[in-house]
Amino acid sequence: MKNIVLIGMPGAGKSTVGIILAKVIGYQFLDSDLLIQEQEKCLLKDIIKKRGLEGFIAVENQVNRNIQAVNTVIATGGSIVYGTEAITHLRDIGIVIYIKLEYETIEKRLGNIRQRGVVLKKGQTLKSLYEERCPLYEKYAHIIINGEGLGAEELMEKIAEEVKKYKD
Repeated sequence: MKNIVLIGMPGAGKSTVGIILAKVIGYQFLDSDLLIQEQEKCLLKDIIKKRGLEGFIAVENQVNRNIQAVNTVIATGGSIVYGTEAITHLRDIGIVIYIKLEYETIEKRLGNIRQRGVVLKKGQTLKSLYEERCPLYEKYAHIIINGEGLGAEELMEKIAEEVKKYKD
């Protein structure tokens, strides 16, 4: 069985659902944001502060394209879709699942987005970021899951069902 790669906006529940999913199906769990922090020895928001957006995206691309995993649920950062090599690599080693949510839901869940190390260009709003990224998530996903109105357990069950049905 291939890896399961979760993509989507910050606040979509990739890490939360990923951990539960991994336990239920007996997979490892890997959070690529934590891998980045480990490699760089600092928080995402500090990497962005230090290296700027382009620098952060370059690091994210490098870390993710080097992931070697099997039978692992991989939760990615929301900006993974800007690293072409990384997202292509993850598509090769796993089934990419886009957890899709309405803009209003993301906005409600996020609170202070700067604290979360969300990659915003100067003058960019969360809304314009959402509109920029959604088509990219859809482009790279093997499976799109509508997570609207679902709790973590329900979302996890929906993902597990879709993965079972999915054949390369």
